[in-house]
Amino acid sequence: MSRTKSTAARNHRKTLKEARGFKQSRSGRIKTAKEAVLHAGQYAYVGRRLKKRDFKTLWIMRINAAARNFDLSYSELMEKLDKNKIELNRKMLAEMATNDSKGFEQLVKELK
Repeated sequence: MSRTKSTAARNHRKTLKEARGFKQSRSGRIKTAKEAVLHAGQYAYVGRRLKKRDFKTLWIMRINAAARNFDLSYSELMEKLDKNKIELNRKMLAEMATNDSKGFEQLVKELK
């Protein structure tokens, strides 16, 4: 009679593969590995949302620091951009502030 492979064994192998690299019993025992993988998935899900928030905060800090060199605050700069109907997102403004200071300076002078 031929031997059949059970789905439980396949699921266990899958879980242990996902838990590879975890410390101690979390990578070797089925029950603890399964729990560790579930928690890791939850942390990853939350982390993907936190990453967006963290980057937006970083961009705002960079824009504010660059705007302060021209005697403007971040909120004043964003208000003037809005009034002049200049649609630049925070990511691009932060990129200009860090890598293209002359372009950022020209933009601020145009707003004043």
